[in-house]
Amino acid sequence: MARYEFRMQRLFVRHGLGAGGTMSLDRGQTNYLVNVLRLTEGGRVLLFNGHDGEWIAEITRADRKGAAIRLVEQTRPQPAPSDLRYLFAPLKQARLDYMVQKATEMGAGRLTPVLTQHTQVTKLNLERLEANIIEAAEQCGILSIPRLDEPVALKSLVDAWPGAEPDRRIVFCDEGEDGEDPLSALAALGPGPVAVLVGPEGGFSEDERAVLRSRRFVKPIPLGPRILRADTAAVAALAVVQAAIGDWR
Repeated sequence: MARYEFRMQRLFVRHGLGAGGTMSLDRGQTNYLVNVLRLTEGGRVLLFNGHDGEWIAEITRADRKGAAIRLVEQTRPQPAPSDLRYLFAPLKQARLDYMVQKATEMGAGRLTPVLTQHTQVTKLNLERLEANIIEAAEQCGILSIPRLDEPVALKSLVDAWPGAEPDRRIVFCDEGEDGEDPLSALAALGPGPVAVLVGPEGGFSEDERAVLRSRRFVKPIPLGPRILRADTAAVAALAVVQAAIGDWR
């Protein structure tokens, strides 16, 4: 049995949502509902905004001038946001889009681009990344939209971490870590908030690995016996963290 209602189209909106509320949709959403889905007056969609839960909305106008909707009832209340933080070295565009979508699907609540010595891309289109986050949330029944940070240099992030996140450990996916069992390494970590750090293609430099391994709040883990591309490593790392110490337990 499906956990969510997937027969209705879900749309993210930036309006407040509440009983009896009405609103006009933007041009892109109007085009999608009217010209792509062929919905007409009386058709229904699910709306969410990342704050007010999920609502059924009925289309009250659908024409060339635009679409208007009326909120009918709430289908799900707003859950608490995920506490899992994901730190990643940006990749080239198509694979970066994929990685951000999958991190959202895997339950990351905050995404932070981290610039390393081997990072392929240093200038990011944050609007595009946010659009990928929202698309993943729309398609997968997610109500809390992950926060997207501005890019930060790895050294700056690590130096500021004890003051900014004193109780949160960084799970560092280290291609040079001995062993092949990440679950055992994570089980020894114990309870508490974590961030998952995945590096770029080519991995971290030896200097970066030395800095990370010298910090008490960093826990290196392996990701098994295979060499993984960075976007694959992201999914694998988030999966094992959620299974071992996250919300899959």
